[in-house]
This record gives sequence, C-alpha cells and structure tokens, in this order.
Amino acid sequence: MNMVLLGYAKLTRPANLPTAMADILAGACISGLTFLITADTSLNGPAYLNLILLIFSSIFLYAGGVVLNDVFDFKIDEIERPERPIPKGDVSLKGASLFGTGLLLSGVFLSFFVNQLSGIIAVILALMILLYDSFTKKYQFLGPLNMGLCRALNLILGMSLFGEIFHWMYAVIPLLYIFAITLISRGEVYGENKKHIIWAGLLYAMVVFIILMITPDIRTQWISLFPFMGLFIFLIYRPLIRAYKVNSPENIKKAVVSGVLSIIVLDASLAVAFDGWQFGLIVLLLLPLSYILAKIFAVT
Repeated sequence: MNMVLLGYAKLTRPANLPTAMADILAGACISGLTFLITADTSLNGPAYLNLILLIFSSIFLYAGGVVLNDVFDFKIDEIERPERPIPKGDVSLKGASLFGTGLLLSGVFLSFFVNQLSGIIAVILALMILLYDSFTKKYQFLGPLNMGLCRALNLILGMSLFGEIFHWMYAVIPLLYIFAITLISRGEVYGENKKHIIWAGLLYAMVVFIILMITPDIRTQWISLFPFMGLFIFLIYRPLIRAYKVNSPENIKKAVVSGVLSIIVLDASLAVAFDGWQFGLIVLLLLPLSYILAKIFAVT
C-alpha cells in the first residue's frame, strides 16, 4: 500500500471502527430491531437501508473524530508519540485536517437521509467530538465525561433508526464505560495511575449491574445473556487487574486496548438483553474483525 494512503488509514484507527458499528446495532436492538426483521416486506427495504446509512454515518463520525484528535494533538505527539502519521511525516497536517473534517461532515450528511432526528443527533455528536478534540480532553473530569457522552450519543444514534427514541436513558451505560476507559488511558504514556484504575473497576461493575437489571426477567433471556456478560467481564477485568499489579505504561495500554475493543461485547450484551441471543451473536461477530485489525493498526 502507498505510504501516504497507509498513513491516512492509520489516522482513522481501523480496529476501532467496528466498535462504532456495534453501537448502532445495539441502539437499533434497544429500539426494536426485531420489528425490522418481522415487518411487512414493503418496510424492510427502507429500514435495512436506513440501518446501513446509520452504520456508515457512525463510522465516518468516529473516523473523523480520531483523525482530528491527532490534528489537535500534533505538537504533543511530536514529543510523546512521534510514530504517529502526522509527526512522522506520512500525512501533512493540512491533509489530515481536510480528511478529518470531510469524514465528520460525511457522517452528519448521511444521517439526515435516515430521518431528521438522526441528523440532529449526528450534528450534536459531531459538535461533542470537536469539543473533546479541541478542549475538554485536557481536563481530568471533563475529558472522560465528554468522551463518554460521545459514545452515549452514538448509541442513541442507533436508537433513532425508526425516528423515535424510547429508551435514551440506557445511553448511561456507554457513558460510564467510556468514562472508565478514558480514566485508565490517563496513564498510558507515563504509568502511575492506580487510583484511576480503581475508579475504572468500580465503573465497570456499575455497567455490569445496570445491564443485568435492565434485562427482562425471562429465564431464557438471562441464560442467553450470561455467556456474553461472562466474556465481557473477563476481557475488561483481566488486563485491568494486571495494570493495577504492575502499573506500567505497557500494561495500562493493554487495559485500554482491551476496554475499547470490548465495547463490541458490551453492545452484543445489550442486543441480547433487548432482542435475543441471535442479534447479540451478529454484533459479537465484529470482535474478530477488530482484533485482526488491531494486529495491523494501533488502537490508541
């Protein structure tokens, strides 16, 4: 692959993009993806098309956000992460700026083809992304909160598939989860963040508790959910405990990477809770793709 094209690809964090797709699928399940499957044939075409549009809208919004994050962090990355495409010289600062802006605008543009509500949510999400990239990430509390709100809005974007949002309050789940991951990432360069790891562990526990509480009290639903939740707990806590025991940048980075990729398992669990194990399995199939891409491209 051409080095310039490879540089642009690296900027978008390809391994992370399936997590954005998973958010949309989970949000659609919360709003009743079963309806899309069982609805009259005349409805299936537009509904499926709208779901695809929302998935690509989310991918573009996420990719645009991480590209512009590197644009705003250019000076810091020259010192802390010189291997990244912009400080390394693989992509120019101007080229990255135009690329990131184009991706962000494309994400907003596509969402308006679904419905007006989706478009409005995408606009708010784009603004929150820019706010994080340019300002709030510098702050201990505002940064994680802003990042969590971005993920919450991405889930809500999936919920907007049918033009209405009935369960927006469940967006607190990705908010808490991403808040925790962002706290952990504070020690990714220099280490020494045991206090943040403890808080992250508590937030993780809250997320697990909320998912279990919102699952309908149906025995078959609970049985279906347990394997997904078991995998989720294993993937997030195993590296977190290691990072606490040996509080090195390397272990902290592994905890962050595992946390980010495990968003797919979190979303799969939400899909199971609301629409059944079949939908959860569809979302979970994105996890191997993320892991494969993570072997090639950086996650953080």
